Amino acid sequence: MKKPVTDDGKSWYLIYTKAKGEEIAHDNLLRQGFNAYLPKIKREKRLRGKYRPIVEALFPRYLFIQLDTKSDNWMPIRSTIGVSNMVRFGGIPAQVPHELVSELQNFDDADGIHNSQEEKYQSGQEVEFVSGSLNGYRAIFDKYVSGERISVLLDIVGKHTRMLISRHDVKLA
Repeated sequence: MKKPVTDDGKSWYLIYTKAKGEEIAHDNLLRQGFNAYLPKIKREKRLRGKYRPIVEALFPRYLFIQLDTKSDNWMPIRSTIGVSNMVRFGGIPAQVPHELVSELQNFDDADGIHNSQEEKYQSGQEVEFVSGSLNGYRAIFDKYVSGERISVLLDIVGKHTRMLISRHDVKLA
């Protein structure tokens, strides 16, 4: 099996970081002259009762590093602040296909943040409540009201009743 390499003879490997240490490890590896890649994603998390956008690692506790087996000194990697170890299988560092890293990088915007497709609902689609007192019940998506709110039609005793809810309270059924 042919090893995946880049045009310059380097291969991508996987680094396992300390808990919440992806950014620290990434910055310290870059400072040492290594080519490291930390895919990040913007998500909305509930903080103090409101959904707020946050940027976090796409793969928590993992980042990629590009190394040449012949010329790069791998020894400083293990002692880099934020790094726990290199991912190994049978004692051999795990190589990551160059195509995979390239594909991930293709989804990054100018700020290096992975663009994900947020679930968009179409009028008439069935949705299911995922939180609150209606957890598990189904409704029909009606329309977007604002950035946070949507309108759904809930079937109550054979009659559709319109409800305004947070878009985070439902998923596609």
